[in-house]
Amino acid sequence: MTTESGLPFAPVYGPADLAGWDPAERLGDPGAYPYTRGVYPTMYTGRPWTMRQYAGFGTAAESNERYRQLLAAGTTGLSVAFDLPTQMGYDSDAPIAHGEVGKVGVAIDTIDDMRVLFDRIPLDQVSTSMTINSPAAILLLLYQLVAEEQGVPGSALNGTIQNDVLKEYIARGTYIYPPAQSLRLTTDIFSYCREEIPRWNTISISGYHMAEAGATPVQEIAFTLADGIEYVRAALASGQHIDEFAPRLAFFFVARTTLLEEIAKFRAARRIWARIMREEFGAQDPKSLMLRFHTQTAGVQLTAQQPEVNLVRVAIQALGAVLGGTQSLHTNSFDEAIALPTEKAARLALRTQQVLAYESDVTQTVDPFAGSYAIESLTDEIEEAVLALMGQVEELGGAVAAIEEGFQKSEIEKSAYAVAQEIDAGDRVVVGVNRFTVDEEEPYEPLRVDPTIEAEQRARLERVRAERDQAAVDAALERVRAAAAGTDNLLYPMRDALRARASVGEVSDALRDVWGVYTPTDAF
Repeated sequence: MTTESGLPFAPVYGPADLAGWDPAERLGDPGAYPYTRGVYPTMYTGRPWTMRQYAGFGTAAESNERYRQLLAAGTTGLSVAFDLPTQMGYDSDAPIAHGEVGKVGVAIDTIDDMRVLFDRIPLDQVSTSMTINSPAAILLLLYQLVAEEQGVPGSALNGTIQNDVLKEYIARGTYIYPPAQSLRLTTDIFSYCREEIPRWNTISISGYHMAEAGATPVQEIAFTLADGIEYVRAALASGQHIDEFAPRLAFFFVARTTLLEEIAKFRAARRIWARIMREEFGAQDPKSLMLRFHTQTAGVQLTAQQPEVNLVRVAIQALGAVLGGTQSLHTNSFDEAIALPTEKAARLALRTQQVLAYESDVTQTVDPFAGSYAIESLTDEIEEAVLALMGQVEELGGAVAAIEEGFQKSEIEKSAYAVAQEIDAGDRVVVGVNRFTVDEEEPYEPLRVDPTIEAEQRARLERVRAERDQAAVDAALERVRAAAAGTDNLLYPMRDALRARASVGEVSDALRDVWGVYTPTDAF
C-alpha cells in the first residue's frame, strides 16, 4: 500500500518505526518551536477555528444577501469569490468578459460595487478573506475605502487576501503581469499593510489550487513552501526586515478524504516552515516561524453522481483539517460539482463544521494524534519527501526559475494523469462513479445565475463613468503609471484612483501599459 504521495503505507506501525526518535526535537509543545503540534498552546480548547464559507455570485447585492444569511447562521468569517473578469483585471463591459460576468463569483468593477457587497456588514467585527491574486491590491484598497466610509480605520480591519500569483503560473492561470512585476506588487502590499492595515494577512500562499490541479500532498506542500521562500526573498530584496512582514504571511491548503496522510501533511508543513524561517532567514519573532493556514475541503473530490454522498466526504475532509491544526476552514457544499451551491447546501456545509466544533470532542485536547506510531512515521516521511522536492526546485534556481522551466506544472500534470488512469481502471475507488453506482440519479435543481446580470453590470459601470470626474480619474491613473515605471509604493496612487471611482479594469490596464502581460513559455 502507498499513500496519495506514493510513500509506503504500512499495515501496522509500532515502536520500531520510531526507533531513535526524539520527541523534543520532532514535536516540542503546542505553540512552541518547531510547531509540529500547532501554532498556539491551547489551540481549539480556547476557541474553535474560524468558520469561513466561500461565497460570491452574480451581483454584489445577491452576494451581500448570501453573506448576511451565512453570518446569521453562525459563520465567523467571510470568504469572497470573485468572477473571472474581476480575477483577470477586466471590467464587466470588456469584450473579453462577455459570458463570464457573475458566473463563478461576484462581479466587482468599482467602489460602488464594493459598497453594495458589504452593505450592513460591520467590517470592524468580521474577518474577511478575498480570493484574489493579480488584482489583489485593487480589491484590498476598495475594501479599505468602503471600511473608511463605515467609519472603520484600517487599523481595525482583519482578514486575508490570497495575493499568491506564483501559483497562478503553476496551476490556475489567472495571472496578468510577468513574475518580476507581480512580485514587486506583492512586496508593495506587504509594506503598505504594515503601515496602513497592520492586522491584515498580506498573502495566503496557496497549495489548494495545485491540489485541485492534481498535486499530491507532498507536491502541494513542497511547491507551496518553495513559493513562500520566493516571496520572503523578494521582500528582503526590497529592503524589508524579516520580522516586519513574516508574521503576516499565511497559507492555504486542501483537505482530502485520506484522513491520516492529511493530518501528517499539515504537521510536517509547520515543522519545515519553522526551521526554514529560523535557520535560513534568521527570523527571531516567534510569529515569523508559525505556519498559520486556512483549509478548504477538496472540491476536486466531489462528484456530480449521488451528490449527497459529498456530505460524508466533506465531513471526513473537515475532520482531517481540524485534527491537523488549521486556523480557519471552509467546507464545500455537497452540490458544488453540479452548480453554484444553493442556500440549503451552503448552510449544511457550515453545520458540518459546527457539529465538529460543538458536538464532537476534537476541541477538548490539543493534537490528539501526537505520539501515534502511524502519524509520526507519516509526518517524518512526508517531511523528508517534501524537502527532497524543494531541493529540486532550488537546484533549478528557485520557484520563479522553476516556473519558467515548467517544472512544477509538469510534475503536477503527471500526478493528475496517474490518478485519472487509476480511476478509469477501477484501481482507485470513487463511490458512485466507478463503484456503488445507481441506474438512475434523482433529479436535482441547481442554483443558476441570472443571465441578465451582465447587462445590468455594464449599465452600472456606464453610470459610474458618466457621473465621475473623468479628469480626476485620468490624472490619478497617470500617477499609477508613473509609480509602476519607478520605485514608489504603487498602492497609494492606486488608492487615489479607486477613490476617484476608477474601475478595476482601468487600474489594471494602467499597470499593463507599463509592465505588459505574461505569456507562458513553450515548456508549458
